[in-house]
Amino acid sequence: MVQGFASVRGAGGKDEAFMKRPLLVRHQVSCQAGLHRRYQLESRSDRHVNPFCQHDLVPGDIVLIDAGDRVPADLRLLRARNLKIDESALTGESITVEKNEKPVSEHAALGDRRCMAYAGTFVVAGQGQGIVIATGLETEIGHISSMLRAVETLTTPLIRQIDHFARYLTLAILGVSSIMFILAVWLRSYPWVDAFMIVVGLAVAAIPEGLPAVMTITLAIGVQRMAQRHAIVRLLPAVETLGSVSIICSDKTGTLTKNEMTVRTVVTKAGFTEVTGTGYDPRGAFRQGDREVDGVADPALRELALAALLCNNAVLRRTETGWAVDGDPMEGALVSFAIKAGYDAETTRRQFPRTDEIPFDSRYRYMATLHHGHDNGFVAYVKGAPEQVIAMCSSQYTSQGPEQIDLAHWNRMVDVLGANGQRVLALAKKPMPHSAHDLTFREVERDLVLIGLAGLIDPPREEAITAVAECATAGIRVKMITGDHAATATAVARQLGLERPNSVITGDRLDSLDDEALRLAVKGTTVFARATPEHKLRLVETLQADGAIVAMTGDGVNDAPALKRADVGIAMGRKGTEAAKEAAEVVLADDNFATIVAAVREGRTVHDNLTKVIGWTLPTNAGEAMTIIVAILIGLTLPLTPVQILWINMVTAVGLGLTLAFEPPEPDIMQRPPRAPDAPILTGLLLWRVIFVSLLFAAGAFGMFFWAEKGT
Repeated sequence: MVQGFASVRGAGGKDEAFMKRPLLVRHQVSCQAGLHRRYQLESRSDRHVNPFCQHDLVPGDIVLIDAGDRVPADLRLLRARNLKIDESALTGESITVEKNEKPVSEHAALGDRRCMAYAGTFVVAGQGQGIVIATGLETEIGHISSMLRAVETLTTPLIRQIDHFARYLTLAILGVSSIMFILAVWLRSYPWVDAFMIVVGLAVAAIPEGLPAVMTITLAIGVQRMAQRHAIVRLLPAVETLGSVSIICSDKTGTLTKNEMTVRTVVTKAGFTEVTGTGYDPRGAFRQGDREVDGVADPALRELALAALLCNNAVLRRTETGWAVDGDPMEGALVSFAIKAGYDAETTRRQFPRTDEIPFDSRYRYMATLHHGHDNGFVAYVKGAPEQVIAMCSSQYTSQGPEQIDLAHWNRMVDVLGANGQRVLALAKKPMPHSAHDLTFREVERDLVLIGLAGLIDPPREEAITAVAECATAGIRVKMITGDHAATATAVARQLGLERPNSVITGDRLDSLDDEALRLAVKGTTVFARATPEHKLRLVETLQADGAIVAMTGDGVNDAPALKRADVGIAMGRKGTEAAKEAAEVVLADDNFATIVAAVREGRTVHDNLTKVIGWTLPTNAGEAMTIIVAILIGLTLPLTPVQILWINMVTAVGLGLTLAFEPPEPDIMQRPPRAPDAPILTGLLLWRVIFVSLLFAAGAFGMFFWAEKGT
């Protein structure tokens, strides 16, 4: 039996039964190399479970996890050695999370629970041991699954409008037909059979039989156009709904950004240098203020880039879709930075072979490597948390040589980068004697030379910045809802040009707001940080209750409930989870926010074309019905028979109306504000046009009838 004390926060934020009491380890199954051996419940021998035997796990089991494993259940970590876990599908954070055994507050946000490992997440590096606190539906991901099943799916605005229109049109046709039947029998003394045939002709004339077919074809054409723009529509009416969207709630990571870390700013003794480029693509330039500088010619930048490349285990590789990293995303960004500075990664690593290393560990928060340079002798490079590395330095690097370190200056620079939402790494070096072949903690933890700082961020897509500006022109508000930190979200919001980017509400504050206070708060807030799945769902419901048509984008399991609840759920096709894709109506094949704006344009075009089709079809039907009504009232022979009416509706009206489905977008389509969600299909202007054209149609029909009768 294994005992210990822990503060554990379980699924759904509820405290587990063993909160802050001795942890009792239950023993039942041992699983190794696919061989299952069962023990009696009375056995008290220690039980360590292979993570792949997750179907046998129960609360109380001890699980060992290693790099490459998928965490099989929610675990309270008992031991963590350099343990890093990718929780992006659950929290939306773009970088791996360092884990440790230290308890956290029971009110800590999901992304801040460093002592927990959650089911469905991936171990990127290190090893860990944890006790199972929840399995199946009791885990965080299981809780999301339960919440997803409970979410009510809303009908699209088009379906609601068509249902409303069809209901009133049906009642109107039935009412008019009944009145005309009575008038034909009692006023004009038509035989019952003839009166019935007249009413049938009237109903056939009034019912727009071809309208559903033409509307479906119009929507299908919109689906085809969206597919050409990399937006795959899974639900046909969602095409038109996109045109009604007034608010887009977007996840940050992977949608507004590329989900690829990038070195955005480096700080040396000479000052700040901005690094251009996005993602792992090693193309970019260096700018100091308004001027571009040569990274190859700047000694400090070259030395910083060399340290970033050598004190690094990541490898960049080119793929069909771009650049990818094998290893830690932040280390991949450092390799990209070094290549921008003029280094060839493979050649440089051969020139400075690694002799020894101290791998990163969360206990001492740095990594150190020892290299043999043919010209420079032996040198150790250190990379890690700035507060740790700076404390280990006694001097700072300059092109003239090391000088006394200015601790206050560097700590101030760390704060500046952190305030801009960047994750900061410090890089340092230490010349080593030729006799050094091994690195020890004692050698690298004193007398280092600080080279500089690197500020990393997952930057916004360039096309997303343009798309956000286009949304503002179209009257569509964009709100960022992310599980990332508030500072990071604010920095990205400013770069995107979002409205009121400094207005941020975190998950903790959301929990403290009642429904009315939240409704008022969301109107003036653009960025929501540290948001859980419950927060995202509640925000979508609040916006809908305020009359907005909401599109929600996301890629993780944590986004699935909100995607399902939104008027249009939009999932990422490349990096999105299957849960997100199943909950969404639209899937973006290129994971690009700009594609959403293009889809909104297509949705507005579809609605315009539907309006044109209705404006063409209804006057035809109303004119035919008016012709029959007038003929009965004045006692004339019917100018049109039911068969002729059916022929006109199905052949002429539908055939000619289809051409309107292929109409291109109007020039000002993205300069209009979104349509009101309660706006009827038949607006006042369209209704007037229907009545006016119907009168012209009836007048023409009687004119032709009298002319033909006179000619005979």
